[in-house]
Amino acid sequence: MCWSLIRHDAAHVLAEAVQELWPGTQVTIGPVIENGFYYDFKRDEPFSEEDFPVIEKKMAEIIDRGAAFTKEVWSRDEAKAFFATRGENFKVELVDAIPADQSLKMYKQGQWIDLCRGPHMRTVKDVGNAFKLTKVAGAYWRGDSRNPVLSRIYGTAFANKAELDAYLTMVAEAEKRDHRKIGQEMDLYHFQPEAQGSVFWHHKGYVIFNQMETYIRRRLNKSGYVEVKTPQLMSSKFWEQSGHWGKYRENMFVVPDEVPNVEDTGPVLTGEGDLMALKPMNCPAHVQIFNQGIKSYRDLPLRMAEFGCCHRNEAHGALHGLMRVRQMTQDDAHIFCREDQIQAETEHFVHLLYSVYGHMGFDDVVIKLATRPDKFGGTVERWDAAEKALGDALRATGYDFEIAEGEGAFYAPKLEFHLKDAIGRSWQVGTLQLDYVLPERLDATYVAEDGSRQYAVMLHRAILGSLERFIGMMIENYAGKMPIWLAPTQVVVATIVSEADAYGEKLVRQLQDAGVRAELDARNEKINYKVREHSVGRVPLMFVVGRREADEGTVSVRRLGVEGQKVLPADVAIESLVLEGTPPDLKQIAAE
Repeated sequence: MCWSLIRHDAAHVLAEAVQELWPGTQVTIGPVIENGFYYDFKRDEPFSEEDFPVIEKKMAEIIDRGAAFTKEVWSRDEAKAFFATRGENFKVELVDAIPADQSLKMYKQGQWIDLCRGPHMRTVKDVGNAFKLTKVAGAYWRGDSRNPVLSRIYGTAFANKAELDAYLTMVAEAEKRDHRKIGQEMDLYHFQPEAQGSVFWHHKGYVIFNQMETYIRRRLNKSGYVEVKTPQLMSSKFWEQSGHWGKYRENMFVVPDEVPNVEDTGPVLTGEGDLMALKPMNCPAHVQIFNQGIKSYRDLPLRMAEFGCCHRNEAHGALHGLMRVRQMTQDDAHIFCREDQIQAETEHFVHLLYSVYGHMGFDDVVIKLATRPDKFGGTVERWDAAEKALGDALRATGYDFEIAEGEGAFYAPKLEFHLKDAIGRSWQVGTLQLDYVLPERLDATYVAEDGSRQYAVMLHRAILGSLERFIGMMIENYAGKMPIWLAPTQVVVATIVSEADAYGEKLVRQLQDAGVRAELDARNEKINYKVREHSVGRVPLMFVVGRREADEGTVSVRRLGVEGQKVLPADVAIESLVLEGTPPDLKQIAAE
């Protein structure tokens, strides 16, 4: 049985239960979402999670009644009058928003009725008893802060209790791994209202960021990419030419090109300046570099990379820690190539991507080929050719893939790379988009072998995507216990007695000289206190030293999450740590 149908019907049962319990509550919309559903309600007193037991009990009663779902087609006037009589003003607004050429469907379950496109199962009994309300939140009607605030009740439903229990276990584990909580415990970063959606990286968090960026830079350099840096603020004309201005402007930060008024009187800006925009992506700027000078077919492929700082005007309510930000850094690159190079470049990218993900600890990868959407740029013939080229290239790599019908970007089909983490969650991370449209819009040409001018093919690609989001994903995947090469502090040298402080200082110097990120903890605290504190900070290793270790030139090695300790000569422990803390690509090179 399809989970989406169960969840769709469970949302209807939730709405009926709420209106039975609290007559006068207005219902608005209740869609199915990933892993569940929600329904938005207008009520004078907002709901809380304390209301869930009574709502779930009422939902169970409604399910036991077993009322059948029946569809009726109403006229627009009939539906508006019905909802207006019941005081359902939001439903009246929804009826008005339905295009005149579409039929208006109403679904009944017993005496309760709702405006809905369907479909539904046979009866409410088919929802079953494997459902759970999960949380409540405030939400603006239609996502607009000028509109009333509604109470949004979230829930989930499955075909049986075993599936529900497995999901709830995963959710509980995900809450323990929440990167926002762990990030605070590890002192990695913070957010604050004065810079909505932008990360304040603390020293330890920026160590992780830099290690990730440095790793990717090495991989790109070895793979034949050239690195560039382009402006963050550019004239709106580039975005008009690229097509982003018409289709993406609502997600861009638009800036007038004028000097602001500094006087106490008068407006700060006249509004007469030309418009510029903070770049939400790097592609038009990379085309500007490509267009400098004449390119020959011999110059291609040109793999152009940038760790571009991009800004996207996400709604405040959509922001979510590192996972959804307004300012992000992408491991972005664009490959300018000839038609006959598409397959080789796609294969080259896919193999590089799989290698990177393996080094990051992800070996469960699902590839999806997202095809032409309803609204698209370019011609159907070009889209068909692009989709065939990507499909052929994927088949040549030997990796399986799925078709994501109609989910391509407006200018190109794309490959999506989904990773499964340690607790079974799927994350869409890497992407490759085959684009014929943008080179034509921005006149990116090369001189072909026969002397003619040809448009370059442009492959938009990223492996990590947003570094912020990927780091958040890594924190949750590893529950903060990062691989040693990424750990902000790789080892803490902790002294047991003050007589060992000088030896501890010497060890830290040796470790740092060997390239290890080491710290000294010589506080006058019990060793168990120090161990607990650094465990919360997810420090992977501790070298514990006292009088005996100082006299013998040894260290007691304690590993995070492992009982007991191991005594080793200091030089052996340092050599072992240096090897273990070497980034995986450098280990691979050393082994070759």
